[in-house]
Amino acid sequence: MKRDGGGDLYWTRPECQVWTVMLLLGTCLLYCARVSMPICALSMNEDFGWNKKQSGIVLSSFFWGYCLTQIIGGHLGDRIGGEKVILLSACAWGFITALTPLLSHLSNAHLVLMTLSRILMGLLQGVYFPALTSLLSLKVRESERAFTYSTVGAGSQFGTLVIGGAGSLLLDWYGWQSVFYFSGLLTLLWVYYMCRYLLNEQELILSLGVLAKGFPMSKQMKIPWKQLFKKAPVWAVIFAQLSSASSFFILLSWLPTFFQETFPDSKGWIFNVVPWLTAIPASLFSGFLSDHLISQGYRTITVRKVMQVIGLGVSSVFALCLGHTSSFCKSVIFASASIGLQTFNHSGISVNIQDLAPSCAGFLFGVANTAGALAGVVGVYLGGYLIETTGSWTSVFNLVAVVSNLGLCTFLIFGEAQRVDTISGYEDLYTTAQWYVRSAGGPR
Repeated sequence: MKRDGGGDLYWTRPECQVWTVMLLLGTCLLYCARVSMPICALSMNEDFGWNKKQSGIVLSSFFWGYCLTQIIGGHLGDRIGGEKVILLSACAWGFITALTPLLSHLSNAHLVLMTLSRILMGLLQGVYFPALTSLLSLKVRESERAFTYSTVGAGSQFGTLVIGGAGSLLLDWYGWQSVFYFSGLLTLLWVYYMCRYLLNEQELILSLGVLAKGFPMSKQMKIPWKQLFKKAPVWAVIFAQLSSASSFFILLSWLPTFFQETFPDSKGWIFNVVPWLTAIPASLFSGFLSDHLISQGYRTITVRKVMQVIGLGVSSVFALCLGHTSSFCKSVIFASASIGLQTFNHSGISVNIQDLAPSCAGFLFGVANTAGALAGVVGVYLGGYLIETTGSWTSVFNLVAVVSNLGLCTFLIFGEAQRVDTISGYEDLYTTAQWYVRSAGGPR
């Protein structure tokens, strides 16, 4: 580690590169484990005799658990270090994923057991991104933060592609059980490598001890939440995150059905793979562009808002275009552009949370992501309702555009990049949070 001019600890360039690659792999494995169940759903339906309603219960149960631990994960990341929260949760979800096939042998109540396992998976994975936000806000310089976050965030698309390709082959060759073994054991291997080379067992044990004993709270460590939530920029970034997540979940949930119904003779791998392939370079480019503009002297908030104009505004234009074309080729292009450009949100609102409150970025991201996940559930349901009542897919894409642009306008009007976690009468909360994380054992 080395100190910045202000005395804050940041990763050195080599350290940042190593951690970025490893966290990219972690995000990839997070999505491999998350998407294993949807990939295997049809085969499991046949084995267990589930209908679509029962299958839907199992698949949707993940998000209810996912919503419950966002804030907790961010708070823990701010207090004991995001890297420790990530590794402890990854170890747990890796075991659960690998053991999922064995649950089918414990009882005939397959629906109950699988639903409970998905809820538990959601609870454990819900801490990941808030803890990641907390970690990067403390360890990565502002001028490098967008590229680092967008690179790590690209693991979500990469993981979806990996499990989509490898999982499909394993499913055909060895059955649905092999998909869970594959993603679960790879996650545990990643955890072992991280513990062996980037952290050590003593640091994780110390973190568990801190969790067991609770957190001593001095006046300086008590963050004045009421003051923070009186700030318009905080609510602006939360609402923008809500809009972004809701739009993403609507497209993620309904695009496959849109292509299957609108173009029944098309090849599924094209519309299930091409948009995600496009999203990976788009995410990396957004981070590079954002950091480059800041290094050239452009104001941070100006750059964040430009990223959001692309991530919420331009992407919604391509979503609207989906409802006004009958060409399969054009539809794939529009879908790829919309999903790809949404990754610019990684360099906008996602890092703006770190701009505003680096000492409690994990907590604030947890609040925003919880709101986004809940809004996503409502948005997906509303999308289905609109399809049933109007009989037109245009109404769904109009919904995406309206939600996206409401979030964009709010952020453009009220968004700021000045820190709001240093308040008169309190210590510099950012410095205090860094000291507390280091006292619990920071990354090597």
